[in-house]
This record gives sequence, structure tokens and C-alpha cells, in this order.
Amino acid sequence: MENKIALVTGAAKGIGSAVARRLARDGYNVAVNYHTQKENAEKIVSEIRQMGREAFAVYADMGKVEDIRAMVDETLARFGRIDLLVNNAGISSEVYFLDATEADFDKMISIDWKGLYFASQLVARSMIERKLHGVIVNVSSNQVYGCWPRATIYAPAKAAVSKFTKNAAMELSLHNIRMVAVAPGYTDVGWESGDIRLEAAQRLPFRRFATMDEIAGLVSYVASDEADYMTGNTVLMDGGATLPVVAANDFV
Repeated sequence: MENKIALVTGAAKGIGSAVARRLARDGYNVAVNYHTQKENAEKIVSEIRQMGREAFAVYADMGKVEDIRAMVDETLARFGRIDLLVNNAGISSEVYFLDATEADFDKMISIDWKGLYFASQLVARSMIERKLHGVIVNVSSNQVYGCWPRATIYAPAKAAVSKFTKNAAMELSLHNIRMVAVAPGYTDVGWESGDIRLEAAQRLPFRRFATMDEIAGLVSYVASDEADYMTGNTVLMDGGATLPVVAANDFV
């Protein structure tokens, strides 16, 4: 991976920040996308530079195609190419079906689905123009395989990401470009003690959430040459959260 270029969306915090750091350790120079948290993005850029890699922070509201185009153009201007796009940016606001508004729907679909679609399109075009054996990794969710409340917008949006990955991979294979999705489950993104979501860990087979570094490691693997024969897949990593509902102590 030495001297390759990665663009990671939503990289100012959470899983995206872990992915940006991991890719830098793997030898990538990284464009760190942010929307509202510029200071965080600059901190990650500084950490990456301390690893001996190049990095810069690049703004984009992933719900606006003109912002996405500017982000891609700036990355190409700075680095000359994009070998890897990680579509991590997304929102996961929880709302019950009967309470959802048009604004709720439009905001989530705009960022989680439309933004990912056009970022992929713009970067894929740049890869084809430069004749790169590029990779696009999309962050989906285990919501595609399971069913949880207050997810009637979020889960279908992530299902669209997985289906898009399969269809786009078929077309992009003609240009020697791979596209893969990863589907994390609950991940410890720094929730504070007392957060009700932490109780969910006790209902999981391993009694814990994934770490951000574990998800970043999966992204790194599917983007690597070791996974060069993989395309169109959605790789699930949720600690068994979507396994049949059987308590682990039933086996003890």
C-alpha cells in the first residue's frame, strides 16, 4: 500500500477517524473529510503526519453533490490521484416510523445514500481516467440483516448501500475497480457511562461492542491486495448480533 492515496469521508470522529489512522499506518497518504468538526480533522491530520505520511483536512457536506465534487477535486489537486475511497460518512438518528417526518427522511437518505453514491461515481471516474486498479469501500450496517426499532429510514438506506455495492461492482469490474461494503454492528465510539445503548452489549454473544480499530482493520483488509479477488460483497462484522436469538449461556 506504500504511497497510495486514500480519501475517507466522515473521518473527523468515530470509525472514520480510526480508518484514517489505520490506513496511514498501512502506508497511505490520507485526505481526511469533515463537515462540522474541523478541529478534530486537523488533529487527525497532525497524527498522520507524525507517522511520516501526508494528510490534509477537506471539508464537504456529504448531502450536497457540489461539496462532494469540490472535495474530490481538491484531493486530486493535492495528491494527483485517489487509489481508495472509504465512504464512511453517515448519520443514524433514531425515529419511530409513525413519528418520522419528511425532513428526517430527506436528511438521512441524502447523506447515507445519495452522498455515498455520487462520491463513488466521481472517484470511480477519476480512477478510470488514470487507469488505476482502485478500490471503493462502503460502510453499510448489520441493520441490513437484523431488525431493530426506530430504524425504518436508516436500515433501508444501508440496505441500499449494500445493493448498490453489488450492482456498481459489476459495472466497475470492467475497469479493474473493486467495490466492497463492510457492515459493522454496535461499535464503541466513545459512548459515555450511563448511555442506555451500552446496556445492549449484555445482549450480544461476546458481551461487548466492536472497537473502532477492529472495524478499521476490516476496512484495511478488504481494501488490500490480499482481498484483490473480492468485489460486490458486504462483509458483516457484528460479533454475532444477527445470529439466531439463543442465549450464550444455553450452551454452558
